[in-house]
Amino acid sequence: MKPQGTSIIFINADRQILLLLRDDIPTIPYPNMWDLPGGHVEPGETPEQCIVREMKEEIGLDLDGHQLFSVVEFNGRIEYTYWKSANLDIDQIVLTEGQTIKWFSKNEVAEIELACNFNEVVAEFHRDKPFESSQASR
Repeated sequence: MKPQGTSIIFINADRQILLLLRDDIPTIPYPNMWDLPGGHVEPGETPEQCIVREMKEEIGLDLDGHQLFSVVEFNGRIEYTYWKSANLDIDQIVLTEGQTIKWFSKNEVAEIELACNFNEVVAEFHRDKPFESSQASR
């Protein structure tokens, strides 16, 4: 079975999404590139448990109220991408991974190459607009 990964699209009231700038370490995949927050599913862990653990580890957030957006099979992995409406104050977040985090508009995201082939997932998210459904108001 292919390795599994999880990621999350946080979207704020201004319809911006949160991206994380990966560490600039040549030995890691996609160094110094913008990425969706997330990580690898560990043995014995579900994708749901993984994204909750990763958000606690990476940005100190107790994640809840998120929803599964897509499951995509990439060449080397199966990626579970969640989403959540959240007006996070990024100035208050203490990162334990990555260089920085920043909110990006739809147009700004479209102009940069994201790590891990996430451009297509983000483009699909903007096309499908799950944040405009009635579920998004919970």
